[in-house]
Amino acid sequence: MGTDTPLESDADRTKQLEEEGEIAADYLEELLDIADLDGDIDLDIKHDRAAVEIVAEDDAGLRPLVGKDGQVLEALQELTRLAVQARTGERSRLMLDVGGFRAARREELSRLAERAVERVRESGREVELDPLNAFERKVVHDVVAAAGLVSDSRGVEPERYVVVQPAREGD
Repeated sequence: MGTDTPLESDADRTKQLEEEGEIAADYLEELLDIADLDGDIDLDIKHDRAAVEIVAEDDAGLRPLVGKDGQVLEALQELTRLAVQARTGERSRLMLDVGGFRAARREELSRLAERAVERVRESGREVELDPLNAFERKVVHDVVAAAGLVSDSRGVEPERYVVVQPAREGD
């Protein structure tokens, strides 16, 4: 069962996510061996997704797996999802982080979103942000929603961006 159904228990879902994490870990360990990079794999479940992180004592050694603006990390995440799908037959939504890059980027984006929220509150007008990838847009949307404002994504990949708007009347 790859999608949530009334018959799927929390224990079944947790087991499925743990399996995704294990498959991803095996795939990534092979990749680290091939690339001759040192790193350990941490597994968790966050926000109903398998969360996999490659960590090392010296995170600088993992920078090739992050790439410019996280582009290599995004590609690696997609490849890892495909490896999981090939084994399970189910689409995976696992999240991959390397050396804390995504965690740090999440904090940076949260601050960016908070500044945009303040600008919208001060001006009463919408604020457009620079283009962001899907992960980055999700972080911004979550911060904006928590602040009680509205946001949407506009544009076409890779130039999709978030627009932060004042709260709508009646919301």
